[in-house]
Amino acid sequence: LGWKFYDADDYHPLENKKKMAGGIPLNDEDRIPWLCTLHNILRREESSRQDAILACSALKKMYRNVLVNGASAIEPEQPGENPSLKILFVHLDGPIDVIAARLEKRRGHFMPPELLKSQFDTLEPPSAPENFITVSLEKPLPEIVQEIESTILRG
Repeated sequence: LGWKFYDADDYHPLENKKKMAGGIPLNDEDRIPWLCTLHNILRREESSRQDAILACSALKKMYRNVLVNGASAIEPEQPGENPSLKILFVHLDGPIDVIAARLEKRRGHFMPPELLKSQFDTLEPPSAPENFITVSLEKPLPEIVQEIESTILRG
């Protein structure tokens, strides 16, 4: 697509990375400032009329709401607040054993595979009226990419 790509993990503060590396799951207080940073990146791209892809474990509806609306999703709206971002969420869905096998192959990442269960426990899959598609991780990678691209290109 030629869009900018951002990996949300690159924007975790050092404290979050240390916590996860120590096997401690992040809580809402850890994630909200990180999500606000990500929202600001997406807002900047939108104001530059640039499309972007963000890989992010936005596990809860509230987290996705912060990505769309920024800090106003959790605080009373500020005067002059920007309108909501238009975001298509792609929920990559798969069984825990498939995802665990992929995590085991990942090297040099601060999040240990042992935290996967805590992510599944936290997960609130997207639902209406959120703007999302669900794509099975059990499909071959080219099919996953094609399904996402097709949805984006259809608008």
